[in-house]
Amino acid sequence: MAYYPPSLVRLIKHLSRLPGIGEKTATRLALHILRSSYEDAKGLSESILAVKERVRLCSQCFGLADTDPCNLCASPHRDNTVVCVVEQPSDLVALEKSGAFKGLYHVLHGALSPMNGIGPDDLKIKELMTRIVHVHHPDVGKKLLDQCLARFYWLRKVKGLRKRPSTSELVDWIGALLAAGVQPGRLAQEIPFLGALIKKEEDVEAVGKAMTGASTSRPSWTPAWST
Repeated sequence: MAYYPPSLVRLIKHLSRLPGIGEKTATRLALHILRSSYEDAKGLSESILAVKERVRLCSQCFGLADTDPCNLCASPHRDNTVVCVVEQPSDLVALEKSGAFKGLYHVLHGALSPMNGIGPDDLKIKELMTRIVHVHHPDVGKKLLDQCLARFYWLRKVKGLRKRPSTSELVDWIGALLAAGVQPGRLAQEIPFLGALIKKEEDVEAVGKAMTGASTSRPSWTPAWST
């Protein structure tokens, strides 16, 4: 490679950093680019820059997009009552190519892997829960929803629970809070309508003990996203 001009060597080094591209393949690609027309080379470089400058995550489904919301989320022809949860943007593309799914998507950008230190906070799970709640309670305020999710995840982490609260129970609980006009600040002190989330008597006792312990310091259930 030392016999090539410095500019060509630089291109080879950059290409060899791509996944699955070794030095030999990078050299062939660089020589191909060199032999191609100026218009083709310019188009390639502009396409690379355009991807970095324009592609973002859709604020609704977190798929890759040039616009926000993306074309799928903005389409009036999609069934917005059905959401397919996928691991990566490539999974979304594979399903779209099949033509079998006509609903909306939610991309997690990974999978839960406690062994590798990947937890719910590392994925788009909080955003998924927000979407689910908004389907059932579109008028719920952000502050109340953030507090509800904080309490929900705190409850799920209480040690010794025989049955942890489910997503459907979360939806029902928020409905009860809205019907009663409960304000977000109240959730910082207590959990109204706890029975909507915790069904077993022994679990209620475990939650009471956990809340007593948390009251002496900053609550461990406060999430990184709360404000």
